[in-house]
Amino acid sequence: LKVLEPEEASLLPRRLSCSAWRFDCYPERGVVVTKELCEARNCCFIPASSPASSATRPSRRNGIPWCFYPSDFPSYSLVSLNDTSLGQKGTLVRNVKTYYPADILTLEVEIRYETNTRLRVRITDPMNSRFEVPISVPTATKKAESPDYIVEHSKEPFGLRVKRRTTGRVLQILYNITEAPLNTTVAPLFYADQFIQFSTSLTSQFIYGLGEHRSTFLHDVHWNTLTMWARDVPPMEQTNLYGVHPFYLAMEEGGNAHGFFLLNSNAMDVALQPAPAVTWRTIGGILDFYIFLGPDPGSVIEQYAEVIGYPAMPIYWALGYHLCRWGYNTSDSTWEVVKSMRNYGMPQDVQWNDIDYMDRFMDFTFDSTKFATLPDLVKDLHAHDQRYVMILDPGISSTQPEGSYWPYDEGLKRGVFIKDNDGKTLIGKVWPGLTAYPDFSDDVTHEWWYDNLQRFHQKVPFDGLWIDMNEPSNFLDGSTNGCPSNSLENPPYTPVCATAQQKQSIHYNMHSLYGLMEAKASASALKRIVAKRPFVISRSTFPSQGMYSGHWLGDNRSQWKDLYTSIAGMLTFNLLGIPLVGADICGFGEEPQEEMCVRWTQLGAFYPFTRNHNAIGTKPQDPTAFSPLARTAMKQALLLRYSLFPVLYTLFHHAHVHGHTVARPLMFEFPADVRTYGIDKQFLWGRSLLVTPVLDPGVDYVDGYFPEGLWYDYYMGDSVRSKGEELRLHAPLDKINLHLREGSVIPTQAPNMTLWVSSSQPLHLVSALSDDGSASGDLFWDDGESIDTYETNQYAYIIFSVVQVLHSNAEATYITVETASFYGVKEKPSRVLVNSQDAQFTYRTNQVRSEVMGEGTHTQEIACC
Repeated sequence: LKVLEPEEASLLPRRLSCSAWRFDCYPERGVVVTKELCEARNCCFIPASSPASSATRPSRRNGIPWCFYPSDFPSYSLVSLNDTSLGQKGTLVRNVKTYYPADILTLEVEIRYETNTRLRVRITDPMNSRFEVPISVPTATKKAESPDYIVEHSKEPFGLRVKRRTTGRVLQILYNITEAPLNTTVAPLFYADQFIQFSTSLTSQFIYGLGEHRSTFLHDVHWNTLTMWARDVPPMEQTNLYGVHPFYLAMEEGGNAHGFFLLNSNAMDVALQPAPAVTWRTIGGILDFYIFLGPDPGSVIEQYAEVIGYPAMPIYWALGYHLCRWGYNTSDSTWEVVKSMRNYGMPQDVQWNDIDYMDRFMDFTFDSTKFATLPDLVKDLHAHDQRYVMILDPGISSTQPEGSYWPYDEGLKRGVFIKDNDGKTLIGKVWPGLTAYPDFSDDVTHEWWYDNLQRFHQKVPFDGLWIDMNEPSNFLDGSTNGCPSNSLENPPYTPVCATAQQKQSIHYNMHSLYGLMEAKASASALKRIVAKRPFVISRSTFPSQGMYSGHWLGDNRSQWKDLYTSIAGMLTFNLLGIPLVGADICGFGEEPQEEMCVRWTQLGAFYPFTRNHNAIGTKPQDPTAFSPLARTAMKQALLLRYSLFPVLYTLFHHAHVHGHTVARPLMFEFPADVRTYGIDKQFLWGRSLLVTPVLDPGVDYVDGYFPEGLWYDYYMGDSVRSKGEELRLHAPLDKINLHLREGSVIPTQAPNMTLWVSSSQPLHLVSALSDDGSASGDLFWDDGESIDTYETNQYAYIIFSVVQVLHSNAEATYITVETASFYGVKEKPSRVLVNSQDAQFTYRTNQVRSEVMGEGTHTQEIACC
C-alpha cells in the first residue's frame, strides 16, 4: 500500500472549466439552481457554454451542471491506518459539516485484499449500526498473497486509487486524488444519515450493467443518470424499472475488463458523465463495494458470481417453449390453445395462466366457474409431458369475511404481514383490491407461503411459479392510511410506506429486496412440494436472484423497438448473474404485426427463457393464430431451438458451476476488437454460435458484424472468412441467420414437440473446423430435473474432440451419436471409418460467402452405425 505525499496528490492544477469533469453540487430534482443557491453550498457556479433549448432549465444545459464542487471542497481526512489480517483499517474524520443534515463526521474504512482478483472496501459508521444487505457473501479468511491490483491512498484529503498491477492502468480513482493523465480531480465524499455520495473515475466510456433500465447494452456516459429503486412501470427510457443491480462492467484500453459492485439496497442514483466518471448517491445503508480484476470480461462475471452466488441449474423443461396470455378467460379456452398447438405440431413444453384464472384475483384460488376444468387441463398437460405454471402476486386480499380466506386469516394469526409505523397490518391495493403484504424477510412467512402453495397444489398440481407485482407494487401511495410525516418518507416514488416494519428492517431499507426474498421463499417451497429443481420467474430482482429464479423483461409492447431492446436486456441480465431471462415474444401490449411476430419468434427462440405472452383485450398471438406462412416460419424457429437443446443445457451447466454467461455479447469473446463493444443487435450462445436476427420490418436481409476469423453458416456449412467486417446476409421471412465459429463442435438432436421427447433422441454433431482441422465442444447431461446432480456426481460430461469422456455414470448410457457433419473439410476423403468400420458419407462443395475468400469450403456428412 503506497501513501501519496500531499505534493504528489496535487501535482497538476484543477481544470474547473472542463465541463466533462464537473461533479454536480446540486443534484436535487425539481430545483432551479441559481448562483445564490449554489454559492450557499460553497460550490462553483459557471454556466455551460453549449446552447440551451427552451425546455432546458437554466441551471443545467445538455446535462452539464452549472453548479459543481471546487477542488478544495471539504472532505474527510485519513487520521490513522493499521494493518489487519486482510489488509488495512483506518479512521476518517471530517472537520467541517456539510449542507446535508445528520453528517457522520467520523468513519471507519476497511480495505480487504480478499483474493488476487477481488478487492473489497467498506466505509461504515463506527459509532452506530447501519443497515447492511442481508445476503450471504463469501468471507475471506486471509489476505491475498499476490493481488493483481495496487491500492494507493492519500491522507489529506482522503482518497483511494486502484491500479492493475500488470499494466499500471488506473481502474478507480475514489474521492479526491488527482490522476495525472486526466489532469483533474474527483469529487468529495459525503456520508450523512440519509445521503451518501462518492465519485470515481472510469477507465473508458465502455460501461455495461447497472440494471434494470431500458437502454442500449452499452450505456451512454454523456450525463446519464440511472435511478435504482424497484418500481412497477412498463419499460421506458430514463426510468427505474423492476430490479436493482448496482454492478457495472468496464472495458479498458487493450481489451482488459474490470467490474465494480456496490452492495447496497437503498434507493440510489448512478450518474454517468463523459469525463468519464461515475457518481453514486444512495439514501441509506453503508458503502460496501467490490472491484473485480478480471482481466477478461468473462472472468469479471465469474468473480462477481462468486460473491453474489452462482445461478441455479434450471429444470430441463424450463428451456422449452412457454405460452401464456392474460385474457384466456376460461380454462377451456386455454386448453383449446394447447390442443391447437399440438394439432399443428408446434413445440410447447409449458402452458401458463395469468391472473384471470383466480377467483376475484385472489392468490391460491381458481375461478370455480370459468376455470372449473383447470385441474383436468393440468392433468392433460402432464399426460403429454408438458407442464403448468401459474401467476402469483404478493398482495393478499384483506377484505374477505373472516374464516372464508385461509391465506389472510392464517397470515394474521402467524403475524406474517408487513406492519405500518404503528405496528398494525399495512393495507395497500393491488389486483384483488385492498391487500396485505407478506414479509418475506421473516422465516415464519416462508413457512406460511409453503403451506399455502402446498394446499393449492393438492387442488391444481402446478409445476412452477410466476411471481409478479413484487417490487412490491401498490396502486396507492404508501397505504390506505397514507404514511407518517417524517424524513424517511421523502423518496418521490412510495409504493409502500418507507417506515413500514419488516422483520429485518424498515421498508426504507428493504424495498428493493422484496422480489429476491419472495423468490427465495418460492424456490424453497417448490423444492419441498415437487422434490425437483424449482422453476420460478420473477419480475423484481436483486443481486443473487439467479440462485432462486429467472426473470422476464416486463410489460413490453408489440413494437419493433421493443424487439431490438430485448437483446440488450437479455445480455445485461446475463452479466448480472440471471441467465434465465427473456422478453415477452411478440410483445405484451398492443397488437403485433404478423411479420414482427415471426421475427420476434425467431429471436425469442434464442432467448435463454422463451415465452410468448400478451395482454387482455388484444388478439391472440400464439403461433397458431397466424397465416400458414407465418405459422410455418414460427414452427421452424421453435424446432431449431429444440434441436439445439443440448447446447443450451450445457451452457446453463457452465453458468451454474462457473458463473458463465449463456447469451453472450460479442465483446466477451473478442475483447481486443473495439468494434464489438457496442454491438447489441447480435449475440452469441456461449463461444460458438452467432445469432444475427432481423430487427426491422419489410426486409429480406440483415447486416451482421463478423469478428476476425472463419465462420460457417449453421445450416449449409458455407464459410465466411472475415477480417473483422460487416456483411449483408440473406434473411427471408422463414430464416434467422446462425453461424458457427471455427474450432467448435456442437451437439444437436432431432427436435420434437416437447423436450422430454427431443432429449431422448440420438445426437448429431456439427463440427466447424479451424484451418488446421481442429475443433472441440462439450456436453453436460443428467436426468434434467433432480436437485444437485453435479454436486452429487449424477451426470455425464463429455468433451468432443471429437470424443473424449472426462466423467461418466449411468446417464452416459443414454447418449448415442448417430450422425455428424464436418464443415471445412478441404478435400473429399476416399474412405471414412467409424469404430474401425466403413461408414456411409456424403460430400458436398459449398460456395464461398465472402469475396475475401479465394477457395471453396466443403461439408462432409457421415451416417454412423
